[in-house]
Amino acid sequence: MYRIFLIGYSGAGKTTLGRAFSKKYHLDFIDLDWFIEQRFHKSINEIFDERGEQGFRELESRMLHEVGEFENVLVSCGGGTPCFFDNMDYMLSVGTVVFLEPTEEALFRRLKVARDSRPLLRGMSDEELLETIRKSTAERHPYYSRAHYTLLSDKLENRAEIAETVAKLARILNEENDFRNND
Repeated sequence: MYRIFLIGYSGAGKTTLGRAFSKKYHLDFIDLDWFIEQRFHKSINEIFDERGEQGFRELESRMLHEVGEFENVLVSCGGGTPCFFDNMDYMLSVGTVVFLEPTEEALFRRLKVARDSRPLLRGMSDEELLETIRKSTAERHPYYSRAHYTLLSDKLENRAEIAETVAKLARILNEENDFRNND
């Protein structure tokens, strides 16, 4: 039985890597934000607008605890998920937590094109976005660094890079799981 949680800042590649890894190794894939959207029939932006960040974080924590009971699953968490309530302790106790850590340059490149779809980044200039990345990654690092494993996630831009990063994640996880026998 496997429970893998991918954590990291927005744009770290959690969904891209999670989807590819879970497909290759026959795990159910859950993007926590999508799970919330499907459950409440609203976008994350709408939930943020209606409930504020605190209300969203409470809802997110409840949904994390729900999906954390599933078996043979890989969960892609929101960037802030590990930083609130008991979320990080919970994930560490029920599964394997992997921190995806891209360089600042990779994060900026990815978030620059996706900022309007991310509630905490909407409407920022490039300079504001870069400063937010620097400040937020520094604030969140103490939470992220508690993960069982850390994986550099810069190489997720094309199929070959994604396959290479999937293989790296499998090698890391193979210490306690036997994913390679599923190839």
